[in-house]
Amino acid sequence: MLPPDRPGAPEGLDTEAEEDQPDAAAVERREVEVGIPQHGLRLDKLLVEIAGEFSRSHLQHLIDEACVQVDGRVTQTASRKVHVGQRVVVELRPTPESRAFRPEAIPLDVRFEDEHLLVLHKPAGLVVHPAAGHWSGTLLNGLLAHHAAAARLPRAGVVHRLDKDTSGLMVVGKTLEAVTQLVRAIAAREVRREYLAVAQGEIRQPAALATIEAPIGRDPQSRVRMAVVAGGKPARTEVVLVAASQGCSAVLCKLHTGRTHQIRVHLAARGFPLIGDPLYGGRPALGMQRQALHAFRLGLAHPVTGEPLAFEAAPPDDFALAWATVAGATV
Repeated sequence: MLPPDRPGAPEGLDTEAEEDQPDAAAVERREVEVGIPQHGLRLDKLLVEIAGEFSRSHLQHLIDEACVQVDGRVTQTASRKVHVGQRVVVELRPTPESRAFRPEAIPLDVRFEDEHLLVLHKPAGLVVHPAAGHWSGTLLNGLLAHHAAAARLPRAGVVHRLDKDTSGLMVVGKTLEAVTQLVRAIAAREVRREYLAVAQGEIRQPAALATIEAPIGRDPQSRVRMAVVAGGKPARTEVVLVAASQGCSAVLCKLHTGRTHQIRVHLAARGFPLIGDPLYGGRPALGMQRQALHAFRLGLAHPVTGEPLAFEAAPPDDFALAWATVAGATV
């Protein structure tokens, strides 16, 4: 049995596809003959002169990708010196970032929608926002296809995120007014979001975990991890124990701040990493091959009408089975 729904605090921005080839029309070919002023320059520095609208790192990437020729021969050495009279040709392909913000027909599980906002259930495995390694196939791409106005909004209306392998409820703005008000509401902690989680280890002293208040920042040992660090941003998580058995604990988490990976970091720091979360020390268990985290409840005031809105979303099958094994009942 879950604790009854009651007011809580919000989570802010959470920070949690193969790159495809650009269309031929998007590729521009530029050619230049090396003059006296360019004699002896590194090839990548010459390209900066030829195509200064691109970053040097992207131009180096084009060299690596065999998009540059010197005197008709492909070269993949950015540090190569060029000489007077040589002819350099470069195929200027758009950066992955520039190709990321385009519509894609991605199915969206919409739970509520009007002209101002939509509430959807994000499946585990779906990336919310394009980033390195995921420049397509994201929720943002799906939003751009879902409604035309998304193209005119910051981040297509995305005002908060879920990690790739976290499932659950999200709210998205459809107008600039709604996006602005939602961002303000999240900052003011007026949006309520509650998560279900299954942690490794049986919690025997729940009072010790009732409120975890510990600053979170980038892990100094790993850029892909967050950690409880002295110089981190303030972070507070309320944890309610629902059941403990089978060497695991089923908990309800309410966030008073919205730091990256907050629930995962806080529980791991107390010795109870989420099952299926190897990044923070959790092992696969109870059929979970991903972190056992689900955004279960969402509550907010409509950003335009002020009407109170409340939603619940049952977790996907893998999480539901793990939860029932520990709690002895379904969600």
